[in-house]
Amino acid sequence: MKSPTIEGVIQRRLLINYRVDPDVVEPLLPAPFRPQLVHGHAVAGICLLSLTELRPRGLPRWVGVHSQNVAHRFAVEWDAPDGLGQGVYIPRRDSGSLLNVIVGGRAFPGRHHRARFILAETDSEFDITFQSTDRWAGAHVQARLDAALNGSVLFADNNDASRFFEDGSIGYSDSSDPSKVEGVHLVTNAWQVQPLTLSAVTSTYFDDPARFPPGSATLDCGLLMRNVPVTWEPVAPLQVRRRDTAEARPSDG
Repeated sequence: MKSPTIEGVIQRRLLINYRVDPDVVEPLLPAPFRPQLVHGHAVAGICLLSLTELRPRGLPRWVGVHSQNVAHRFAVEWDAPDGLGQGVYIPRRDSGSLLNVIVGGRAFPGRHHRARFILAETDSEFDITFQSTDRWAGAHVQARLDAALNGSVLFADNNDASRFFEDGSIGYSDSSDPSKVEGVHLVTNAWQVQPLTLSAVTSTYFDDPARFPPGSATLDCGLLMRNVPVTWEPVAPLQVRRRDTAEARPSDG
């Protein structure tokens, strides 16, 4: 069954970005994906999303739902029939919404797992904690808005970072079928990214030395999107080949 086009509003989207050793990232990606490099680094991160008015296209806004969500992601490229493909591979999606967990991989591309969120947010400061109920992943982020993007090795400035992530607006997520990944294209005519200063970040995924040896994953920068109307359009799934590693496809717990 083809997934419907979904409409909604990104109320808040925090992008917590790491620069990572490409040789460490490569085994975590199913073929044909390979790391997309920026100044010799792979780009990975955590996307913390607050969504509202989420509904299939054509339904009124009042039926839309609100949810807290998180995605672990890697910037990737691959050889496509019409040229070089570019987007993100998402090995794991978690949500505070039971509905998202139920429909993920059915009415919406990508399986979702259940998580709990603790939020303390103002217009300029963010304190967000999440923990998946199966204990696979968790993170704590403290950040505040800033006037400029400072200290990033990956990006020269905010505009440079914004263009990179806008160009990678197609996301592929693991499905119930290990031989394919399901795709979705984020579309908006109101793309806007603001720089963040990261005061504190911990991640059970990126801080795990068994997955990322010391020095191989370094926190680079934070970005914010908010109050952006968007459409998620399904794209055709991709056939993939899983690499011979336990990290290639995370356990359901």
